Amino acid sequence: MSIANLLDRFFQVSENNSTVSREITAGVTTFMSMCYLIFVIPAMLADAGMPREDVVGVVIIITFLITMLMGVWAKYPVGVAPGLGITAFFAYYVCGPAGFTWQEGLGAVFISGVVFFLLTVTKIRQLIVNAVPMDLKLSIVVGIGAFIALIGLKNGGVIVSDPATFVALGDITKPEVMLTLFGFFLTAILMILRVRAGMIIGILATTALGVVCGVTALPEGAWVSFELPNLEGTIGQLDLKGAMAHGLISIIFTLTMVDLFDNMGVLIGLARKCGFMKADGEIKNLDRAFITDSIGTMVSGLMGTTTATSYLESATGVAAGGRTGLTAVTTALCFLFAIFFIPIVSIVPAYATAPILIIVGALMMQEVVGIHFEKLEIAIPAFMTIVMMPFTFNIATGFGFGFVSYAILHVATGKWNKVTPFMYIISACFIVNFLMR
Repeated sequence: MSIANLLDRFFQVSENNSTVSREITAGVTTFMSMCYLIFVIPAMLADAGMPREDVVGVVIIITFLITMLMGVWAKYPVGVAPGLGITAFFAYYVCGPAGFTWQEGLGAVFISGVVFFLLTVTKIRQLIVNAVPMDLKLSIVVGIGAFIALIGLKNGGVIVSDPATFVALGDITKPEVMLTLFGFFLTAILMILRVRAGMIIGILATTALGVVCGVTALPEGAWVSFELPNLEGTIGQLDLKGAMAHGLISIIFTLTMVDLFDNMGVLIGLARKCGFMKADGEIKNLDRAFITDSIGTMVSGLMGTTTATSYLESATGVAAGGRTGLTAVTTALCFLFAIFFIPIVSIVPAYATAPILIIVGALMMQEVVGIHFEKLEIAIPAFMTIVMMPFTFNIATGFGFGFVSYAILHVATGKWNKVTPFMYIISACFIVNFLMR
């Protein structure tokens, strides 16, 4: 039996209407969309006082290990890595105004991982997902699509901040913006023509054009390094005793709420696009995906980085045809090899991946047709879920506004019995979280 047949059988590729080559292409696409984190995450953690060179190696290894677990065990086409939002919270609040050292902060991350794990093995996380009405689940997918598109437009310089209007059209005469638009239209045309590798072609073509035009410079010196990263400065440095000495309640609550609902939102959105969500809203293998996430958080704290979370950019791989864990395994292997090719990985600029994010946002927006907007008690919470994700730049916040408005409107209109007890509990938790900000 060939390797391709073994992979097909183990990952059930054919059963999910995919092919081995398509899964591998999707995995590479996800990697190209996520690889920026190799540079962004360590930079933020360095601001928290952590040794940057050591963190680079840890971030890559954590991403490889947990993404591999997500692919082999949970069999989801999802990349898992230290989260951007959580890292910013860790670097600029936990290790800043909150007064934690980075070692104590890692202790808090580990404790939050234990909490995630307990919520998962006790099936509470699964109960929370099952308690979410189908209309809100679809709204989450659409909201994430809007959020992804916003990130792409921002990264490509198509939209910029404005003191008067908050956002405005960027300078489209700038080379980076023009290259973003080139990549957007090229990729869109290739996808309309059903070119399977359209996203990778778009990324590579845009990067190459940027190099030719002098917008992106090739790395100086050696492009390949066979030296393994030093990890001694971060592994096992967490300080549980010091973390416990601080007021952990608000920190752990925030870490738990943000990661729980960020992950839930991403996984629900991608599961829907992969066909893992049944008609009644139940999602296949979601418990394994959650356990993988909680293990990743605990291991992150032990090794010396922030909470591991499912990445939105995985949607690019799903859009490229990824439907099984083989996509995640491919992404994981790409990150492993990236240890030796960091100078080459750094060539791929934001304007080359931004078009993919914009297109993925459009693809996820298609789910809006399934929401019952004719019913105001559904339309308003759905609308709040969708708009608050991009407007607050936070998936969990969109989740919160959707949950809370859904519960309040149903109670106020005498339809309280259509809301599950878990919905009320979650809504109350979100209200507490909002008040603690």
